[in-house]
This record gives sequence, structure tokens and C-alpha cells, in this order.
Amino acid sequence: MNYADLVSTVQDYAENDFDYASNPRIINTFIRQAEQRIYNTVQIANLRKNVTGTLTSGNKYLQCPTDFLSVYSLAIYPSGGGDYSYLLNKDVNFIREAYPGPSDTGKPKHYALFGPVSSNVNELTFIVGPTPDANYGAELHYYYYPDSIVQSPISTLSITNAGTGYANGTYFNVPLTNGTGYGALVNIIISGNVITSVSLVDGGCYYVTNDVLSADAADIGGLGSGFTVTVGTVTNATGTTWLGDNFDSALFNATMLEALTYMKVLPEDRGLYEDRYTQSIALLKNLGDGKQRMDAYRDGQVRLQVN
Repeated sequence: MNYADLVSTVQDYAENDFDYASNPRIINTFIRQAEQRIYNTVQIANLRKNVTGTLTSGNKYLQCPTDFLSVYSLAIYPSGGGDYSYLLNKDVNFIREAYPGPSDTGKPKHYALFGPVSSNVNELTFIVGPTPDANYGAELHYYYYPDSIVQSPISTLSITNAGTGYANGTYFNVPLTNGTGYGALVNIIISGNVITSVSLVDGGCYYVTNDVLSADAADIGGLGSGFTVTVGTVTNATGTTWLGDNFDSALFNATMLEALTYMKVLPEDRGLYEDRYTQSIALLKNLGDGKQRMDAYRDGQVRLQVN
């Protein structure tokens, strides 16, 4: 099931188009909330990544990847190559108390999720202890949020023409016009009667790189002309994901639960989809929390009683 299939199926089952043509953000919100629900319920092996980095001598901090969700393991090895040593997860307070001083250096044994870096509250950092006494390679095995199945939302854009004659001010949730897609929203700052800042609120869907977009003057003060932005990058140009390809039952039923909540459907009428979601997520957990964590040699084959 790809993005287009998911949208049309939700519309058919709910008998509601949710004003998709003019505001796809509604259904896209259902989908992203459903994905978040699933990814935080089941630890699927397909949602793991490995990355390598470097712990430098005298620096006890290691930045997390931008798509980081949770740790599977953190290991270090000599910078020139050698055996892996897996660090033990501890609380930040433990590391601070066990290795309080600048002279407490050595081969790291422990790590903790320290918190956001000071320059960006959205980026997390690890702290290790003791403070590295040399450079070490590091390999992080972690769970991550994959791209949503929502097809081709804008991820970056840039101002290509600041326009002229606009009314100064800050304008929120301004819809972008033109281009191949629809549904993108931005916040716009106008100073000196020109566009000085455009920040993305919602990437919409179905855009392509180098799409040239604009905004209606009526949405930004009613004056001015000439403003354009160009799409730099989009995500998930195919509108497919592992979840949609392999376990669309969980994705669809979770999305339907979000749609029924939006429609204010009574709890007793939600029961069917709640049961279907529970059944489908149980099958997914059987895979992610069961089969992917065992093998027949070590655990024996799964046997179920047959009546």
C-alpha cells in the first residue's frame, strides 16, 4: 500500500474525503499520528540503523543522529581498529558522580543520554564516562523514525525572489501556491516591504525539487507582488515505506482510528477498528518483538497447539 492507496482507502472506508483536495494536511496528520503510534509500540528490526563516529580525547560528549529515537547499543573501538567494547547505559547523575573531575580519563565504560545540545534543543547528545583518554571509534546501533509514507513533502526551500511592496509583519500558516503539489504551509516575515524569512510549517505532498512556489498577496497583508520560493529537497518521492509494503493492515487500521476520532465517531462505533488495530498490531509485534529476535537453532521453532 503506497501513499495514494492509503489516502483513497481511508476516504472510501470513512465515506469522507476530508476536503483532501484543498487541505491534505488533515489526512496527512492522521497518517503521521498512526505511524508514531506504531513505531512506539513495536520495535521492528527494519527500523534500526548503524552509524559510526568518533570520540575525541578529552571530549566526553557524542552527538546523536538527527533521526535518533532510542538506543539499541553503543560500542567503541581503538581508532586504528580493534575489538569492540560495548558501553553500559547509566544515568547522567551516575556518570557525573563516578567521574567528577577533568582528570578522570580512561577508556569509556558507560554512557547516558545527556540531553539537547545548547545550540539546538532538538538535537540530543550522549555523555560517556570516564572522559576518553584517546581517540576512539564509536558505533551506534539505534532505532529511528523513518520518513513518513506521505509522498514528497517539502523538506527544504529557499527564497528566490523577495518581491516588492508587501505589508510589513509576521504571517503564520500561509499556504503556498503553484508547483506540482499542494498543502504546504509556511510562516513569513516581511520587513522593508520585502519577504525576509520563510519557515516551513507543513511540507504538504506531491512536490518536486525545483518547484517554484508563491503566496497570494491576500494571505500576507493584501499588498505586494513578485515573491517566489524554490523547493530544494523533498522526502519520500515514491510514497512507499516498509510499513506500507509489509504491514499495511497496521498502518491502515491505525490511520482509521485517527480519522474516526476526527469525525467524532461514538466510542461504540469505533470498536470494530479498535479490534482490527489490536489484531494487526499483535501480528506486527509477533514479528518485531518475537520472530526477529529468535532463531530455530537457539530457541526451537514456534509450536502452537492444534485443536
